[in-house]
Amino acid sequence: MKPIPLRDKTLLPIAEKVEAGQRLDADDGMALYRSRDLIGIGGMANRIRRQTYGDKAFFVYNQHINYTNVCSNMCSFCAYAEEEKSDKAYTWSIDQIRRRIVERIDEPIRELHIVGGLNRNLPFSYFTDMLTMIREVRPQAAVKAFTAVEIDYLATLSGKTLEETVLTLKDAGLMLMPGGGAEVMSDRVHDALFPKKIGKDRWLEVTEAVHRTGLKTNATMLYGHIETLEERVGHLLTLRDLQDRTGGFSAFIPLAFHSANTKLSHIPSTTAFDDLKTIAIARLLLDNIPHIKAYWVMIGEKLAQTALFFGADDLDGTIIEERITHTAGATSAKGLTRNTMEHMIRSAGLVPVERDSFYNDVTRPDKEA
Repeated sequence: MKPIPLRDKTLLPIAEKVEAGQRLDADDGMALYRSRDLIGIGGMANRIRRQTYGDKAFFVYNQHINYTNVCSNMCSFCAYAEEEKSDKAYTWSIDQIRRRIVERIDEPIRELHIVGGLNRNLPFSYFTDMLTMIREVRPQAAVKAFTAVEIDYLATLSGKTLEETVLTLKDAGLMLMPGGGAEVMSDRVHDALFPKKIGKDRWLEVTEAVHRTGLKTNATMLYGHIETLEERVGHLLTLRDLQDRTGGFSAFIPLAFHSANTKLSHIPSTTAFDDLKTIAIARLLLDNIPHIKAYWVMIGEKLAQTALFFGADDLDGTIIEERITHTAGATSAKGLTRNTMEHMIRSAGLVPVERDSFYNDVTRPDKEA
């Protein structure tokens, strides 16, 4: 195997660890973030990605349901949340959610991604009724719903323990969970930007409880606001430590911060350089989380395609009707077709693999012999 070409020779010890399959540490993570050798870092990440998945790149046919934007947390970085009395506030009834799902019932949607704000007017039964309805209307689709923040809130509503709450939701139809809500696991950032939201320790406690019930989750990191590089590395290694204990994370998604229409609108957008480097470093540090996503909604379709050579193996999905990031100024499409997803992957010289929520290959009728 040819050595990875590096312009920054200080990265040679890290490259040797990568070649030997050794785990990187916090100092390695900081060296990677401080280096300007993007191609060298990307080369290391791409080697791991290709050793694991070859020429495959994954995507899922999914639909987003953001059931309410009313939220009691009102985090500084969020453009989506609204006060209850706001003219922009909305909350969908179960029937309205049903209609949105039925509108696309002829599409081969494999996953429903459901998140929303913490709306004090919604009882716990709203969430179990929602899950039950979806299971009846879309029995073939996996329901990926509720961040750890929502689960913590729902446990309060239900009056049950975390695990009892999750098991009740699981019985109603919950099949896996997205990974949002932790943002950056730093007390400093938490106190400055989202003091009403659960902090690092509670997020980890909730996620570990979810994993104990047998449900898989994703993990995320919101970067590009006020966090330091040290805090980014600490966040990634904290996720890695939890994965060592539970094995419950199936994918990691770096989320590039969008500041438009937030209280942090003075902060410029992340750069392509930072986006690609963060994806690559995630692949290098998170050696126990199988999949790294290039979330095209936040970084754009073209950069997400490029990220497939910087450690990412998954473009997420068609993401029909995403609302949260677009409220914060995202200029990407509000949904992509399956053909577009496949074209993005094929034109990069890779093999598109449509998957379900659990990374099983999907056999499509038009591809059967």
